[in-house]
Parts: sequence; structure tokens; C-alpha cells
Amino acid sequence: MYERIEYTNSAELCERMAQECDTAIIAFSTGKDSIAAWLQMRRYFKHIVPYYCYSVPNLGFVERSLAYYEDFFGTHIYRLPHRSLYRWMRGLVFQPPDHVTKIEALDIPGEEYDDAMIGEIVRQTAGLPDGAYTGTGVRMADSPMRRVGLKTHGCINHNRKCFYPVYDWTKADLLREIDSAGVKLPPDYKLFGRTFDGIDYRFLAPIKEHYPEDYEKIITWFPLAELEIMRREM
Repeated sequence: MYERIEYTNSAELCERMAQECDTAIIAFSTGKDSIAAWLQMRRYFKHIVPYYCYSVPNLGFVERSLAYYEDFFGTHIYRLPHRSLYRWMRGLVFQPPDHVTKIEALDIPGEEYDDAMIGEIVRQTAGLPDGAYTGTGVRMADSPMRRVGLKTHGCINHNRKCFYPVYDWTKADLLREIDSAGVKLPPDYKLFGRTFDGIDYRFLAPIKEHYPEDYEKIITWFPLAELEIMRREM
């Protein structure tokens, strides 16, 4: 049982966490929240191990962004399947009838594949100590519910081994930090207004127009996704 500790701000949180273990993991989505979280964490932690969860494997525009951030931060980013990918496959999303039997025969992870399990996979793969917690870009300003949750449960979740290094930052704080560091946002924001994390029309149409090779990769995994385009553009 862990005693809950109240922190004055996120800087104190990171400082105290780094005193306990100088290594941390970061759940890196390439979004502005996770970029800012990484920038904050590197002030305090000696070693930071990032991972990215892909919705569809090996998309060129995603890999180019990851390569940029690997170069900027000077470290390898682990790639792991997003739980949404497994959920879509289990739910046979955009799958033709002749794929059903093949997919159902696969041993696709279920709901147990969550952020806590992913963090543990990274700890084991990278040979990290048990005390290496995962930082995420969760903030109180995300929503009223998120604010209530953080105030109620605190900025560390020991059961899931995660913490929130920018929990008290505003959007202005994020953008100021990113601008000061000279790091670029991914092209996702210009294309989608957010980071890529779905296979509905909002994402498929811009990818088809700007990254046709990646669109074909998506269709390979989800053949009937083309119907989403046809339905909206009829």
C-alpha cells in the first residue's frame, strides 16, 4: 500500500520520482502533450525509454515522424501494437467474410492488453528496473472529468506504475515549451487536427490524398475500409 503524497506542482513530482528511480518510460504518441511530457521528464531523469503504439503497422508518414523524434531526442523509440488495433481485429472491423475464420484463429490479446501491460513489456524488453514508471501527457486541463480524477486520485498511479509529468500544464504551457525546445509537431495536426489514431473517414480521406502508399497499407489490413470513403463521398 502506497501513501499518497501531495505535490506542489509537476516539477516537484518529477524531481521526487527521479530521486526514487533515475529511469522512466514515456508513452509517446507524437502529440503535443507527450512531446511536452518528454521535454519535462528529460530535465529530471537520467534515462528515458519511449514507446509508440501504432494503430496500423509501418505507415510511412508515422515512421518518418518517429525517426525525426528519435533524432531530436537521441534515443530509439520502441514500437508496439495499440490496443485499438487488437480491438478492431477482434471485432472484425472492415474485414471481409473470407478473413473471419483466419482472424478468429489468431491468438489476439484481449482487454488485459492495457497501458499497464504495455509498460511491463517495455520494462522487460529494455531490461529496466521495476521502479521505472511510465510518464504520460495526461493533464487536468484535458477535461473536467480528468481534473476531478487527478484531484481525487493524485498524479501517480502505483497500481499501473504510471505518473503524469505535465498534469498541471495548460495548452499554452505545452506550446511554449515545445516552441522553446525547437521541436516540430507531426504532420498529423495539419492533416487531421490531432494525432492519427483511427481508421474512420476523418483519417482515411486525408491519408488517401496525401499518402496513397500508406492508404494501401491500411486497406491491406482493413480491406473494407474503402467502403468508409465510398459511403461519405457518394
